[in-house]
Amino acid sequence: MPDMTSQTDSPVDSSVIPREALRVSNVEFRWDQTRAPIAYPEIMLNTGEHLFLRGPSGSGKSTLLSLLGGLILPDTGTLSLLGTDLASLTSGQRDRFRADHMGVIFQQFNLVPYLSTLENVMLPCRLSRKRRARALPTPEQEAESLLTALGIAPDHWHRRVTGLSVGQQQRVAAARALTGGPELILADEPTSALDSDNRDRFIELLLGLAAEKHTSVVFVSHDQSLAGRFDRQLALEVKP
Repeated sequence: MPDMTSQTDSPVDSSVIPREALRVSNVEFRWDQTRAPIAYPEIMLNTGEHLFLRGPSGSGKSTLLSLLGGLILPDTGTLSLLGTDLASLTSGQRDRFRADHMGVIFQQFNLVPYLSTLENVMLPCRLSRKRRARALPTPEQEAESLLTALGIAPDHWHRRVTGLSVGQQQRVAAARALTGGPELILADEPTSALDSDNRDRFIELLLGLAAEKHTSVVFVSHDQSLAGRFDRQLALEVKP
């Protein structure tokens, strides 16, 4: 049975009124009729809170990210993001909602190979007017600020991302997810290719920048040592 534990490591800023970032209620999803459905526990996350999601292969972690991203819809139950029931939207509306409100860090990064580092980071602002309006003072300046904070030197900004190391590409993917101040970031095993020192630095920077923007993070990982850095933890198990 999945368990959800919560911990509060820092005082709540009383000047910020909590807003519900996501709610998962009675959600089940079945990939095909030969398998038992994946049943998820109740999940509620406020804006600015971070969730660490762990569990063995087959427990439904990546499926939950796909559900939260609106790429697939649950068979039963309700999945609400920022007060919007994703099932009430058309496929095109879900794509627009994701572009406007979510940043995604894929395990394989999914950077656009023919674009430069800076162009990759600015891409969400090209796809969403809302993200572009929130990128301050300008999309390019915010992208440069994020790349600087994540340790990508200016002489890499105008190179194609294919010329970067794996660790650098990972940080570019994080900068792209953060640009334009999305309310929610979905991260699927984003530190799997990093050594322990770079992994810890990456997590510190990601959560620090998310805190500045009051962005919620749902972070999937097998690495239990990272769990203590997150406000909430959710463990999924494979049902027999």
